[in-house]
Amino acid sequence: MTSRPLRLRDSHRLVWAIIYSKGMPLPVAFLQRLGPWLGRVSIKMTRGRVRFGDLRRVEPISREFGFDRGLPVDRHYIERFLSAHSSDIRGRVLEIGDNIYTRKFGRVGVTRSDVLHVKDGNLNATIVADLTRADHLPSEVYDCIIFTQTLQFIYDVRAAIRTLHKILRKGGVLLATFSGITKISRDDMEQWGDYWRFTTLSARLLFEEAFSHECVEVEAYGNVLAATGFLYGLAADELRPEELNYSDPDYEVLVALRATK
Repeated sequence: MTSRPLRLRDSHRLVWAIIYSKGMPLPVAFLQRLGPWLGRVSIKMTRGRVRFGDLRRVEPISREFGFDRGLPVDRHYIERFLSAHSSDIRGRVLEIGDNIYTRKFGRVGVTRSDVLHVKDGNLNATIVADLTRADHLPSEVYDCIIFTQTLQFIYDVRAAIRTLHKILRKGGVLLATFSGITKISRDDMEQWGDYWRFTTLSARLLFEEAFSHECVEVEAYGNVLAATGFLYGLAADELRPEELNYSDPDYEVLVALRATK
């Protein structure tokens, strides 16, 4: 006759059986019934308990990437990257959308600041052009191009990269960042499209099609906690410095690239 599996409410029998056995082997039939219950207990003990707290929710804390709470996590990493390469921001500099980073990190080395935007109507723009159809733009103009968080909104990424290479002077530097782990940017999706997410490998291979292999440097920022905080919409200052600074190559929140022509 097959014994029924031990139910969870029978667990007290295990305690008394161990007490009264005084170290002697327990009956085989009892242990066979005990097996499934012990397995469930073992799994729970091994897995441990996770307390989600404020994060047990299906809606983010902020849908604005954390802008409404402070500096977003990806912007923290962008500024860290640009600060590390601030000496490259010199001469004639091109930035996309506005020139906030040119002014913040370029300091006295910038002789002229240009801003490119894809459509009319941006009062900051000195150039209106589509990087994927930019034959009219002159070659070898810029000493530095700051190209942050833009490529994911361009469908024809290879055409855009070729234009960036074309308008950069020999010896000039491209400083670019791309989205790795992030949510959809709904406003951009509706205006011109939110197409891509990048890894260090895809970014390197794409830019090495235009730039020499030895002239492309790629790095990533982030870890599982930074990625989780960013997806929930937390600001960078809601994480500790050591939590932001820890780098896990399996969680690329931001991909950054420096390419020299």
